[in-house]
Amino acid sequence: MATPSSVPEQPAHPGGSVADDELAALLATWLPTQRWFAGSAAGDGLALVVDRRPVLATTASGLSVEHVIAAPVSSRVRYQLFVGWREQPGDRLAHAIIGTAGGAVCFDALADPEFTERIYDVLRDGGRLGTLTGIPEPGATLPARLSGLVLAAEQSNTSVKFGEQVIVKVFRRLEPGINPDAELLEGLLRVGCRQVPPPVGTITTELDGTPTTVALATRFYPNSADGWISATTSVRDLMGEEDLRADEVGGDFAAESHRLGESLAAVHQALATAFGCALAAEPDVANMFATLRRKAATAAAEVPVLGPLRARITDTFDRLARAVDATPVRLQRIHGDLHLGQTLRTVDGWLLIDFEGEPLAPRSARIAPNSPLKDVAGMIRSFHYAAHQPLLTTPSIAQHDYRAEEWAARNIDAFCRGYAAAAGWDPRDEAGLLSAFELTKAIYEVTYEHAHRPGWEHLPLRAVTALTDADPDTHL
Repeated sequence: MATPSSVPEQPAHPGGSVADDELAALLATWLPTQRWFAGSAAGDGLALVVDRRPVLATTASGLSVEHVIAAPVSSRVRYQLFVGWREQPGDRLAHAIIGTAGGAVCFDALADPEFTERIYDVLRDGGRLGTLTGIPEPGATLPARLSGLVLAAEQSNTSVKFGEQVIVKVFRRLEPGINPDAELLEGLLRVGCRQVPPPVGTITTELDGTPTTVALATRFYPNSADGWISATTSVRDLMGEEDLRADEVGGDFAAESHRLGESLAAVHQALATAFGCALAAEPDVANMFATLRRKAATAAAEVPVLGPLRARITDTFDRLARAVDATPVRLQRIHGDLHLGQTLRTVDGWLLIDFEGEPLAPRSARIAPNSPLKDVAGMIRSFHYAAHQPLLTTPSIAQHDYRAEEWAARNIDAFCRGYAAAAGWDPRDEAGLLSAFELTKAIYEVTYEHAHRPGWEHLPLRAVTALTDADPDTHL
């Protein structure tokens, strides 16, 4: 087990007598209760402590913190945790307790203000905290010491807000190397992109001998509005007006969709400037479609409702591949997992956030150049979700469904027109590849809903059915 070169203050460790297997037993029960953990049951969560390094130990308060890398026995995915130990954690940490061992209580240390103050210090000033290294962004200025507040909305990571100035994303799944989120934001900052939150610092460690991103700090926007919430609010406004069209309702979202399309185009252009772009060779396009077919076949084998559509899905990909065959395909770095929940409306315009890519994909896939149309397709699917999600808990009414489709069509059109206005080309002009990415996304959504929200499964299934219809005019 690796040991750090220096650890601040080194009194007796409250959890120092706890063996790795004892800690692993506690994590096996606790991990499946966390939203960012991909397992589903305590058996699947059975953990091995892969690495365990002291980060902080304080005499005055009796707090000690370890940086723990754990992995489910059934998976190669590695998760990072900051495990805090106190003999008496108090009520304020009750919600974060992992368990008790060796006469001490262990808990998620990101909930402890004393620890988050130290995290903030190394982000602001640089330096070391055990095996962690803080790297401030050149030119970024942060206020004096702040303690953090964990935000509850995050799903695949843990975000900690410091005052109204800074938000720190702690990546839960670790792979060796710089996280794509940190890499892309750094590149976008370098070329002056204004449609993303500027980074203010990172924290790194060594993983398998490679510098690896542990956390990313960016500017926080306290008066921003989440794109998903804004869109679904617009849909509810429409449903409340029985006699008005979408363009006549006070909460019409189309103008914002247009601006959002402009922002995505600006980010794509900045990514191409920062990281380069190229035209895909014919074998690359063939490999792209082979990958899409393979993912679809795996999903159809795992999800019962997709099984009867398997032949249609294959035929559709074949048809779309032929349509794309003579069309140059641009490849570049992209967002990779774009939807309305990855957008923020600030007083100055729309921002795109969370550039990690697909959370379950390996880093090699997340950093590979891809078509910007993948991001556009993600947004198109998100508009469909936003249109129909508010109706999932209400009785099925034909008029509501019609109005939801009206809302989706209006906002998708506005979004694509906004993209075209900024980029100089309309994504719908490359309909074959765009539809292929839409179909892939819809199939993924069916797989996700089948595993996590079976009651929602029918929503993306409608899209798969429409996208594989022999008549393209029936496209949703």
